[in-house]
Order: sequence, then C-alpha cells, then structure tokens
Amino acid sequence: MVTKMTITNINVIDQDSAYDFYVNKLGFRLVNDIPMGPDTRWLTVSPPDQPDLQLVLFPVTVSKMFPQEVADSLISLIRRGTFGCGVLTCNDIFATYEELKTKGVEFIKAPTKEFYGTEALFKDDSGNFFSLQPINNFSNENNI
Repeated sequence: MVTKMTITNINVIDQDSAYDFYVNKLGFRLVNDIPMGPDTRWLTVSPPDQPDLQLVLFPVTVSKMFPQEVADSLISLIRRGTFGCGVLTCNDIFATYEELKTKGVEFIKAPTKEFYGTEALFKDDSGNFFSLQPINNFSNENNI
C-alpha cells in the first residue's frame, strides 16, 4: 500500500533562476544540489514546514528524455502558464500576498473570496502557476 508522496517534480526552464525563486522568494529550503552532468543537477527544495516533501526543480533541456521538439514544446507551454503545479498554503494569505509581491512574485489573481475559500494565483519564474490559500481553506466548515 502506498503511504505518502515524498518527491515530485516541477518542470522549470532554468535551474539557477528556479533556485532563486523557490529559495529566496518563496522561502523554501534547499535539500539537494547534486551535479548530474555538465548541464543539469539534482536540485530539490522543500516547503519550510514540510521537510518530508521534496520538489525536484527539473530542467526542460534537450536530452534523451526531451528531444529538441519535445523540449521546445514544453518550454513554450510552461512559459504560457499552461501548467498549474499545485496548492500552497500559508497562515495569512493577505500578508503572504504582500510579502511575495514585494519580493517580485508575479500574481495573476489577488486574494479573492471564492465559494471554496480565499485564493490567490501566482506564477513561478518559468511560468508554472500555483494557487495560494490559507491553511484553514481546507476545513470542513468551508466545504459544506
């Protein structure tokens, strides 16, 4: 039986830029930065309060995995904001929104009350988008 997820990946266009975004803007913790050849590395980060979940900042570069045509297509789709990578939670969505805006994070939706709770949307440095929600959005009283 599967008991939990420990590692997943986010396709990024540039690992150095992604490192800066996730560590210096979002405040994630660096877990691994291991060279994997001349042009890439095993780069993982974790949300500060969730050390058992690692996100691989996986570069979309031409390789056996991504031939030129596939890499070009993926990069184009990522830049256009095609991929939503998940929901990130915080204690105070309004304070976190202001903090991240000050750090240069691009929001595509300010905190807005929706039928399921309050949500903001932002993009990472590659173009992937995330939902930002307060931790209590997931309580039963908001989902009845």
